Amino acid sequence: MLKTLQIPLLLIFLLVLGCKEQENTKDSDVRMQQVMEIHDEAMPRMGELSKLVGEMKSRIDSTERGQEYAEAMEELQEAHQEMMDWMQNFGDRFEPDEIINGKELSEEKKEWLLEEEEKIKAVRENINSSIEMARELLETDTIQ
Repeated sequence: MLKTLQIPLLLIFLLVLGCKEQENTKDSDVRMQQVMEIHDEAMPRMGELSKLVGEMKSRIDSTERGQEYAEAMEELQEAHQEMMDWMQNFGDRFEPDEIINGKELSEEKKEWLLEEEEKIKAVRENINSSIEMARELLETDTIQ
């Protein structure tokens, strides 16, 4: 009687364990997609960032306003460099097959993915805020 109960319990345990493992894999696939979506949202703004650097550079001089342009240009350049650094580091941590094809991640890489998600969110925020600051600076000049 005990053996007849053990087999179904073992099967249920294995089924639950398999579902849990499949759920963890799906979670990391979804997270990888989210990370890449954040990257894909921020990346197209890099051209705008570069254009604004040029505009800021042409307005830098020794006046107080010129120094505001210098600060805005530095913010834009830092945001650009942060994206380049993030992409390099992300590529060093993950294989293309893990990024593109959803290859299963080790437990360590699942932790890294959480870290990378936070990093790319900060990069996106810095890109957006530096662009906004530069635009506002340019707009105040056209109003005056």
